[in-house]
Amino acid sequence: SMELKGETREVFGKSLKALRRKGFIPAELYGHGVENLHLSVAKKEFNRVFREAGENMLVTITMEKDKRPVLINDVSFDPVTDEVTSVDFYQVKLDEKTRVKVPLEFTGESAAVKAGGVLVKAMHELEIEALPAEIPHGFTVDVSVLAETGQSIYVESLAIPKGVKVLVDPKTVVATVTAKMTEEEEQKLSAEVSVDTIKVESEEKKAERETQSASADTETEKA
Repeated sequence: SMELKGETREVFGKSLKALRRKGFIPAELYGHGVENLHLSVAKKEFNRVFREAGENMLVTITMEKDKRPVLINDVSFDPVTDEVTSVDFYQVKLDEKTRVKVPLEFTGESAAVKAGGVLVKAMHELEIEALPAEIPHGFTVDVSVLAETGQSIYVESLAIPKGVKVLVDPKTVVATVTAKMTEEEEQKLSAEVSVDTIKVESEEKKAERETQSASADTETEKA
């Protein structure tokens, strides 16, 4: 696995700005039955490892004499600069299988798409279970097998390495080629989608209002 140097940190809150300015990222390391550690990692090093390992491959955090096998569990980005602002590492046990979502990488050219069809990617990641060291970086989906409109690629036709258990129905569609929609069909579809979105939003608002009035009641009781 790839190695990343971690240092325990004593700074928190507002002092983290200075830490970031020096080229470090604040990090948390935790796991099942593991004491939570506050760390910092060099931004340059982390970006390199994150590019190659992503959020599903084993990384070894090294601290002086201590080595910890981890997965990059959560990464926060600055909404303006898109730079990494903090990281969570999840410590795993090398002999225990773990569940992760592995990205799908689409390659190749489909004759059906060339002929005017539309490639619909129904999945972008696949949930699997494997030993930390056996988690693949990604699964390749070759769309060149889609020669005609209406053809699909299913989970069962992906090349899954030994020791990796897929947690999705093998008959699930990964990608399919549909006929190009007419403008009318596209409008109809987007109208249906926006109606559903409005419905969902109004339900959320309703729930929000109920929560607010409930908390207002508690306030009155307190007074």
